[in-house]
Amino acid sequence: MIKAMLVINNQGKSRLAKFYNYTPVEQQQQLIRSIYSVLCLQPENVSNFIEGGLLLGPDSRLVYKLFATLYFVFVFDNSENELAMFDLIQVYVEILEKCFSNVCELDIVLNYGKMHTILDEMIVGGQVVETNSDIVMKAVEEISKLETTTAAAKLLSKSTSLLWG
Repeated sequence: MIKAMLVINNQGKSRLAKFYNYTPVEQQQQLIRSIYSVLCLQPENVSNFIEGGLLLGPDSRLVYKLFATLYFVFVFDNSENELAMFDLIQVYVEILEKCFSNVCELDIVLNYGKMHTILDEMIVGGQVVETNSDIVMKAVEEISKLETTTAAAKLLSKSTSLLWG
């Protein structure tokens, strides 16, 4: 099971944090700080797989990949395959590239909801449900259309109530 997905910038600020089991906010923040402190000390020529040990618990591992200034991290238990998780990071970033053409940290900050939507289409309850980027993109586009339609309907409703009051 996937325990968490994190996006952390190279200064240690969390840009996306999704935990798939209950974790108090203070513990989440402590985990993010601990994970970042381990990641920033990793030399570039070592493995992107880290055993959880004292940091995450005996049955936990993490995999990460650094893209530009962002660390994309999955924390998972022993039932998940490390290479599959590594590939999942690649698929997630690929989808972000399709959404934002050239992903940067600002895209993530300004489109926080879309980031979660993409993640929710790929992972449900800590289990991977979809890895086909085309299918995920289609679902995200449909959700965006629904949100736009809903927002327009609300705006229209408000404006007519102001006119007819």
